Formats: sequence, structure tokens, C-alpha cells
Amino acid sequence: MNDDTSPRGLRRGEDGVERCWWCGDDPLYVLYHDDEWGVVVRDEHRLFEKLCLEGFQAGLSWLTILRKRPAFRAAFADFDPGRIARFTDRDVARLLADAGIVRHRGKIEATIANARAYERLVEQEGTLATFVWRFASEPGPAPRQPEDLPTDTPASHALARDLKRRGWRYLGPTTVYAFMQAMGLVDDHLAGCHARGAGRGGAAA
Repeated sequence: MNDDTSPRGLRRGEDGVERCWWCGDDPLYVLYHDDEWGVVVRDEHRLFEKLCLEGFQAGLSWLTILRKRPAFRAAFADFDPGRIARFTDRDVARLLADAGIVRHRGKIEATIANARAYERLVEQEGTLATFVWRFASEPGPAPRQPEDLPTDTPASHALARDLKRRGWRYLGPTTVYAFMQAMGLVDDHLAGCHARGAGRGGAAA
């Protein structure tokens, strides 16, 4: 394992590129860091999928969920909210028997409830993207070390509160902030990380 981690929280990979410390040297995690985390997303499918998977992550590492993501997609109809909203008790039983995913009844039932809440939200707001991006803020100074990164913000509290009011489950302010980081509503790549910059983060993106 490459342990070249600087005091600023940057990690130089075997390719010589400096990245945020948290992705380590796992190839799948490095690829996720480079190509997905913090990149602005306005696609309905990806936003809905990420909200669901963040709920499944609660109490687990994101790498665990990332490794299972293909199985989750297969089990949950590629996270098509219209199809998931029509899942029945039979589907819940099928999912509880699927060793490829996280077999947690509460999280499975929450995902189905969230698909139904998504349909109601779209009726009221037009799109999930329109709704969640209202909570993005203007980009601030680049965090310089891991300690500069919050686990939640007033915006994540507000978004989580509004989602819960609309019937969404397993989405507290910390989980929602992780979603905001991943989908580019904020840019929390550290200063000096090669992935920080153009096309990423906040209302100005």
C-alpha cells in the first residue's frame, strides 16, 4: 500500500497524482474519486440512485456500497423510481434474500417509499434536480485539510428536513451532506487535489 499521505490530507498515487486521502489506493475508489465524486450531476436517474444508496450506506463505508453498486442496480430495476414505486411485499422478500446487496428491511422499504415520494415531489416541483439544486450554495474557499470538511451544514439540514416532510426516509443531514458532496452541490476536494476545479461544486457550476 502507498502511504504517501501529506499533512494536508493529500495522497500521491502510484501514478504521481495527488488526490484526497480518503480514496486510498483501492482502484475502484480512486476511479470513483477521479470521475464521480464532486462532479456536478443534474441527471434525475443518478440523483435518485445516489439518495437511495446513501441511505443504504448509513452505518457502513461508501466503498462497501460502491462494490455492491452493480448488484444494487440489478436488484432495484436500475433505480428507475417508477418501477421501484410499484414494488410489492414480494419484491421486499426477494431483496431480503439477495446476498449481493445490503439486506436491511428498513432500508429496502425506505427505498420503495422514497420512490413513491420522488413521484410526488416531481408532480410538485417538476424535477428532483430542480429541487435539490436550490440547496446549493456559492463555492467557498477550498478546504486545506480533512479537519476543514464538515459532516453536515445548514443547507444539508434544510434539504433533509424538506425531504422528510415529503415522505423520504433514511436521509438525515449527514447522509444528505454526503449526497451533496458526491453530486457536486459543493466541491469538497481538498486544495491541491487534481480533481478540484472546473465544472465542480455549488451554484456557480
